[in-house]
Amino acid sequence: MNGLLLILLAAVILGGAYLVYGRYLAKKWGIDPKAKTPAYEYEDGVDYVPADTGVVFGHQFASIAGAGPINGPIQAAMFGWLPVLLWILLGGIFFGAVQDFAAMYASVKNKGRSIGYIIEVYIGKLGKRLFLLFTWLFSILVVAAFADIVAGTFNGFNAETGDKITANASVATTSLLFIAAAVGLGFFLKYAKKNKWVNTVVAIALLVVCVAIGIFFPIYVKQSSWLLFVYAYVIVACVTPVWALLQPRDYLNSFLLIAMMIAAFLGIIIYNPSMNLPVFTSFKLTSATGTVSYLFPTLFVTIACGAVSGFHALVSSGTASKQIKNEKSMLPVSFGGMLLESFLAITALIAVGFVATSEGIPAGTPPQLFASAISTFLTKLGLPESVTFTLITLAISAFALTSLDSVARVGRIAFQEFFTDDTVAKDKMNPLQRLLVNKYFATVLTLVLCYVLSRVGYANIWPLFGSANQLLSALALIACAVFLKKTKRQGFMLWAPMLIMLGVTFTALILKMAELLKSFGTAATAGNILQFVFAVLLLILGVIVAFEGIRKLLDKKAMA
Repeated sequence: MNGLLLILLAAVILGGAYLVYGRYLAKKWGIDPKAKTPAYEYEDGVDYVPADTGVVFGHQFASIAGAGPINGPIQAAMFGWLPVLLWILLGGIFFGAVQDFAAMYASVKNKGRSIGYIIEVYIGKLGKRLFLLFTWLFSILVVAAFADIVAGTFNGFNAETGDKITANASVATTSLLFIAAAVGLGFFLKYAKKNKWVNTVVAIALLVVCVAIGIFFPIYVKQSSWLLFVYAYVIVACVTPVWALLQPRDYLNSFLLIAMMIAAFLGIIIYNPSMNLPVFTSFKLTSATGTVSYLFPTLFVTIACGAVSGFHALVSSGTASKQIKNEKSMLPVSFGGMLLESFLAITALIAVGFVATSEGIPAGTPPQLFASAISTFLTKLGLPESVTFTLITLAISAFALTSLDSVARVGRIAFQEFFTDDTVAKDKMNPLQRLLVNKYFATVLTLVLCYVLSRVGYANIWPLFGSANQLLSALALIACAVFLKKTKRQGFMLWAPMLIMLGVTFTALILKMAELLKSFGTAATAGNILQFVFAVLLLILGVIVAFEGIRKLLDKKAMA
């Protein structure tokens, strides 16, 4: 097997899935192009902001992708390339794309509200409150993992030798410029009101200028300092109106990210890299530290983004659904965005397959391995490897930083909603409740916990993040299935993914808890203890919410 055959196979299968299965779902559930969407009905200039399909797609794709479709497949490659390939394709089509479309569809049909609201309406208030708590804990895990990844891509110095890392320093400069450019672009999009072609030209021009300055003026700062900066930025991004930062930065980044994917695709086509990974290794693997990993459930929680990810449901129902101008846009934005992410995951698999040797996968973070492979492919096009390595690293960093924007906002909103009582007016709340629902307090508290956990390092957080992420997917699928049944729409296509993900995630969480308990004998660190507490809480909350949802799903009287 070679990279060329794999990438062409993936393109045909994923493209066919969109044209056939995606359109089938849209027809079964019903799309009304004439319906007034929540973006218009509840337009507030902060969260509900109508946007062109391309802008919303850019936000959706940049938010859901993050570093996940690169990290997951590369880490899971220890099982061989065939299990990874099958899970990405089957999971992406029948699990992930279905979930994303269902979550966005349910949200748009319910005033652009989140999955938590869907659970409250169709399952009950208890289910909603527990789901909001689960979402908050999950958001902390995501921000902790991705903040560490972003800070690592900015790190200007080698941790062991102290040598300067020019590529990372250039990425840091460009990313800072991106933030400033996004604010300017946000005001331009809001007040200039030009057509989409003018907006596109302006965005690409800003992108080119930022990249050029970043390459020539790198900023060398160590990772720990960048980590503090990332959190300071996320605090601001969490409370800023979406039109001023989140929406334009995602739009700006989408050009870079899609350009990276096109370059990777062309590089693979021209270079035709070999797959040096074995087809399959083993159902059970033991690491050098003695950690045991089983194909089930490890593969299915390690590859989350790229196959199925609960975080996508939060983005689809939490932010993107509030920007949809026409219901017709839901299919390309949600279903199409997920399949494009699966395609990115396949390129990551090909990249790690190329850099692998007879001794296994070489040392280095997944983004470094990915950037190294793709930049090598692009030398066939006559492009300098040093420049392409910088650009690809920048794109990965942009993925992760964009996800931080979205998930931190979702976590903040979940915390506020958990303590909000709809029967009590804001001016009638007691001082403690007013504090807890305050967006600034909710943001700072959430991110302080994220910072403590991120000190553990993304590699240690990733298994727990993956388990929580996939359990969130199962809960989102349950909520959407109940919604579809309650509204007399067919939802049988959600049942198998829902039950399979419940089995995967409960198994993974129990194994992770056992591993953490075992580690307490030798390394009872604050990070390990916090991870264990999170694992226990996530398992308990997941079981209760799943039980409530399935009970409602099977209750014929409740569906009448």
